[in-house]
Amino acid sequence: MKRLKKVLKILSLCLFSIFAIIGFGFTAVFVAMQFGFLNVRGTINERNQFFGSVPRVKAASITTATPPATVTAATTCETKDASGNDVPACAWNQSEEWSIVSAGLTKDIPVIAQVSGQTGISERMIASVVVPEQLRFFTSERESYKRFFEPLKILGTMSKFSLGVTGIKQDTAHKIEHNLADANSPFYPGPGSDQFITYPLSTSHDSIQYSRLTDSKNHYYEYLYAALCIKEIQAQWLKAGYDISQRPDILVTLYNIGFANSKPKDNPQVGGSPVTVGGTTYSFGELGTLFYQSDELVNPFPKTI
Repeated sequence: MKRLKKVLKILSLCLFSIFAIIGFGFTAVFVAMQFGFLNVRGTINERNQFFGSVPRVKAASITTATPPATVTAATTCETKDASGNDVPACAWNQSEEWSIVSAGLTKDIPVIAQVSGQTGISERMIASVVVPEQLRFFTSERESYKRFFEPLKILGTMSKFSLGVTGIKQDTAHKIEHNLADANSPFYPGPGSDQFITYPLSTSHDSIQYSRLTDSKNHYYEYLYAALCIKEIQAQWLKAGYDISQRPDILVTLYNIGFANSKPKDNPQVGGSPVTVGGTTYSFGELGTLFYQSDELVNPFPKTI
């Protein structure tokens, strides 16, 4: 009996210790998230002069901002690492990831054109924020992409925090909707904006919103929220005296780093989350700009600059 009690006591202590360790782990992760210790480090591409000085303009007389300098990507498909071994290092548009993403975008040409017509944001600008989002998803979910999305040549639908093919977080979707309805918001894009997104009466707002942002068969709302995000950022900068409607370098970067980091100024810098494609690491804004300036998918998504 004493031996049994001793064994049970030891087992109890072991279970208590295990649960204590698990609890400590969850607490540590929660604290780390609150203080941003787990955030992915972004990059600023000081070596690439994508951003020129953004000319100040008068809202009543809009002029086109100076377009960014042309950016070129390396075309080498093989290089050496520190040990002298061959390492694949292809340009982003020579990678297998791009072949899948481009095929998926091609399937969505009609819906992207529809959203562009409704919002006034060009098809190519919308695609420019989707390209780095999808290529980043390919890297983080490579096995899923290879197994499910590559055979069908479709875009990957993100889940958890970033939703749909455009990677819109639900919190960001709430902000986009707020900006559409609040005339006092610096991101307010103008009268009638609240008609872009409506909800049926007597429905669960968050549930409907989530369903729209994760619909794998119809990407309309996913592209719509992305286009409206761009439109609202443009509105904020225009009110501050800057026309960035022809600046994919600024818009793609700000799409990635969020409304809170959108601060109109003369000399912003390209940056955002790091995305590794073909053995080369780009910033989010850099990769989107490279796509915009390239001749990839230029027929369905024509350049405006």
